Amino acid sequence: MTVTENALGSVTARLLDQLPRMMDEVSEGLRLYWPDYADFLDRDRDGVVEAARLFAPRLLEITSAGHDSTLSVREQEPLRLVFEQIGRRQLQLGTDLTRLLTAFQYGSRVAWKHVSAAALASDLAPEDLAALADAVFGTVNSLSFAAARGYLMEQLEDARARERAREELASLLLSGRSSVPEVRVAAQRAGWRVPQTAAVALVDPDDDAGRQVIDGLGPDALRIPGPSRYGAIIPEPPDSAGRLHLRRMLRGSRAVIGSVVPLDELPRSVVIAEVAARLCREGVIVDGDPVFADEHLDAILVWRDRLLLETLRRQVLAPLDELSESSRSRLVETLESWLRHQGDRMAIAEELGVHPQTVRYRLGQLREHFGDGLDDPRSRARLFLALQWGG
Repeated sequence: MTVTENALGSVTARLLDQLPRMMDEVSEGLRLYWPDYADFLDRDRDGVVEAARLFAPRLLEITSAGHDSTLSVREQEPLRLVFEQIGRRQLQLGTDLTRLLTAFQYGSRVAWKHVSAAALASDLAPEDLAALADAVFGTVNSLSFAAARGYLMEQLEDARARERAREELASLLLSGRSSVPEVRVAAQRAGWRVPQTAAVALVDPDDDAGRQVIDGLGPDALRIPGPSRYGAIIPEPPDSAGRLHLRRMLRGSRAVIGSVVPLDELPRSVVIAEVAARLCREGVIVDGDPVFADEHLDAILVWRDRLLLETLRRQVLAPLDELSESSRSRLVETLESWLRHQGDRMAIAEELGVHPQTVRYRLGQLREHFGDGLDDPRSRARLFLALQWGG
């Protein structure tokens, strides 16, 4: 059964007559819990009323066409775009999505109260009243869905834009060419609080556990972009108590944390962290998970250039080059122990598991090959560096 032409005209007339009162009631109800929405209605009241005046007759026409009738795709598109924009705007204003949808529900209840009153006063049959209710709430659901979709689309685009801004900021900080004003502008765009100092934490890009730990550091940490390394810039790394907290956070990630430096020196922190990471892979640094690079600066300093260290080792051990491999190996072992124990023969004998007389004999051989160089502080320092770190 369809609504009669007379009934349709009566409902439309009554509904249009009640529009100002309905708008007042909606605005008054919103004012209590959603004052910004009430302000919107008050500010744009004429436009909202005009849209309702145009839409009300069409809503009743839908009802008169049958219970399964809805707005056509062509008719839905302008409304969908408008309400998607409303949803986008609510995110920009910082409004919660649940709050937005709750306001829609409240508005739909008030609207239905007035629509149903107009319908009952026009003597609509029960089945037509049910069709009208279906049309009203179906339309409201469609519009609220459009607003929610716009809200979520804006949220996704905002998240992507913020992530791009954070990556651009990280690249700027690591470029070595950033100025304070540039950093502040980029940080504001990325929503990042600019610290006084920071450090770089790196993990193996192929280690899923390490990547997950870095990703879970929170918004204060800036992810470092690029396929060749995976890590983050950590602002204002903590004091001893905070370092313990960071150690717990990164445990299991096998991360390497560079030195704490001012922001304009972050490229140096990256270099130090990368050298430390390489030494971890090569087994030179074996302690720590995570590894704090500033606890291993001696190893980093010595091993930063392997070629130089190997060259130094060959140079300082050149006096032993004419010996057989076995003889050379025994004397090098003894020389290392002698340097380490500062000439204490008993300690050397105990460490090497040989008789003190054997130590005396080997030291005599070393004297023959190195001469007075064993007594020269600079020569001894070069020997210690090459033997203790270059073995």
